[in-house]
Amino acid sequence: MKYLYQQLLAFWGVIILIILIVGTSFTQLTKKTMQDTNYEQLRGYAISAWRSKDSINPLPGMSDQDIINTSFHLFEGFLSSQDVQFVFLNRDMEIQYPENADKTIDKTLIKANWKGLMSGNEEYVTVNKDIYGEKNMSSYVMLPVLANSQSGENTIVGALVISQPAKNVSDSVSAITANLFKGFIISSIVALMLSYLFASFQVKRINRMRKATKEITSGNFDIKLVTNDKDEFDDLAEDFNKMAESLKESREEIDRQEERRRQFMADASHEMRTPLTTINGLLEGLQYNAIPEGQRENAIKLMQNETSRLIRLVNENLDYEKIRTNQISIVVKKFSATETLKDILTQLEAKAESANDQLILDTTEEIDVFADYDRFVQIMVNIIQNAIQFTQNGEIHVQVQKGYLETIISISDTGIGMTPEQVQNIWDRYYKVDPSRKNTKYGESGLGLSIVEQLVRLHKGKINVQSEEGKGTTFTISFPDIEIEE
Repeated sequence: MKYLYQQLLAFWGVIILIILIVGTSFTQLTKKTMQDTNYEQLRGYAISAWRSKDSINPLPGMSDQDIINTSFHLFEGFLSSQDVQFVFLNRDMEIQYPENADKTIDKTLIKANWKGLMSGNEEYVTVNKDIYGEKNMSSYVMLPVLANSQSGENTIVGALVISQPAKNVSDSVSAITANLFKGFIISSIVALMLSYLFASFQVKRINRMRKATKEITSGNFDIKLVTNDKDEFDDLAEDFNKMAESLKESREEIDRQEERRRQFMADASHEMRTPLTTINGLLEGLQYNAIPEGQRENAIKLMQNETSRLIRLVNENLDYEKIRTNQISIVVKKFSATETLKDILTQLEAKAESANDQLILDTTEEIDVFADYDRFVQIMVNIIQNAIQFTQNGEIHVQVQKGYLETIISISDTGIGMTPEQVQNIWDRYYKVDPSRKNTKYGESGLGLSIVEQLVRLHKGKINVQSEEGKGTTFTISFPDIEIEE
């Protein structure tokens, strides 16, 4: 069954059930109220009829029973339009009024309640029999009758029964029931229409989400549902929007990764093809004796250099992937950054001299750093070598200082510098500031800074670069003062 019809039946069923419960309860309460009112009215008639005997002037020769009968007869006359009947019985359950009615009046109901009457209780009954035993819904009020005895105490001398056909009550209840039924029919139709409108509104919201889901399935992640923050459907729509945004970002990341993969394959092929071509050419020259005897040693040395370069390229790629996928472990400990940088500059001094560069450590005081020693050296060597490669006849300054819960190291050179666009791309794998300078002293693989960025990330640190074309570059690396063990 479709959700629309489920909602329609649910809403309509609840409304109809409420109407039935309210209607039935109202009918029963109305019926009881009318019966109680009728009982109270009959009781008032009975009390008035009994008391009225005292206001009758008796004729000569009239007995007390004659006076009582006269009073009842007069009241029955007054109430003849309401079909009210009086029956008076003495303690022996003998009918005193109406006269000679023992054989016509049915005493079954009176007998059933006689014990209670003689105990002083008032009885109120509505049964499907009239006072003559005929099938006719009637209401009865039975009252014990008290009189003063010779001792001055009130004693029960009999019972007064007043009855009336309950047709007025049943007719009124029937009229109310008929009106309620008409109202029930009208309410059912209105409830059906309102339920359909409300169910359609809910289903429309669900269909809107289904349509959006199909858009997602077809690859359209720009879909966005309007929300008003009113109910659970709006919460679901908000969650759907977040999911769509997340899927869009994932799709974009997949596209970026695919583009990087293609670029990696192209760059790796290019980087490896050049040394392999060189080695292959030299081998063919040696094979066909195209290389003079005096140049063979240089050729072998060149092949060794190109082979070493290929090995470094492969190792750097492996390192990069391990770092990027968190497959390496780092142990961050506290050690002297000043002493370590002093040792690094000493090791790179020969390379700097070949480029007529000066390596200067601007910090003399002992400053500690929290880092993995080997990876710290790898980061510093990569950046300083990079500065040497892009600086001729210049200076490279290294400075260490303490920040707030961190150690900050800056490496500045007076080299060729970079444009803003180049600064944005230097972290990409295989990117080189000057593509025409591949396989020269201006970088071999283009992986160094990519590895540096990943290593700094593993230290939970930060790395920034500021550069101006023709004036030099400054790298700033910060290491937080925390120990990390993996």
